[in-house]
Amino acid sequence: MKNPVEPWLRGLVPDLDPVLGTVLHAFQHAREELAECSEGLSPEQIWSRPNGLASLAFHIRHTGGAAERLTTYAAGQHLSEQQMGEMRKEAEPGATRDELLSELERRFAWCESIIRGIDPATLREPRAVGRKQLPTTVIGLLVHIAEHTIRHTGQAVTTAKLIRGA
Repeated sequence: MKNPVEPWLRGLVPDLDPVLGTVLHAFQHAREELAECSEGLSPEQIWSRPNGLASLAFHIRHTGGAAERLTTYAAGQHLSEQQMGEMRKEAEPGATRDELLSELERRFAWCESIIRGIDPATLREPRAVGRKQLPTTVIGLLVHIAEHTIRHTGQAVTTAKLIRGA
């Protein structure tokens, strides 16, 4: 049964600074919504592109992949060749719903382990993003991780409704 209370209203994440906990709330919200909206859909439906929109599967895969990449930057690291290759393949069909959700869980778990290790005193520290090394901060990346996660989750929910004709 779906919990009618969104994760951010269920209380603080134990043993974590509330600012950092907001990102984990976004991950939990995405887990629940993406599992629910994709439930019962066939692989063909999950990979379909209604009205030319990105597929539901793309949104699931991209949500985890983008969170992983942005968390890498928040940790002060550069993307690996593997991460770059995975990014280029996000729209390639083939994975099942269970595989996509498992991949999402694996990526969120990795992100959470990094985020739990961030010292709140470092939130204003500068970070650089992408090949152009665009400037931001740790907090800027964390806010974007949460926002981007929820944005693609909403797009996935809408796409699933289009697929179902609802």
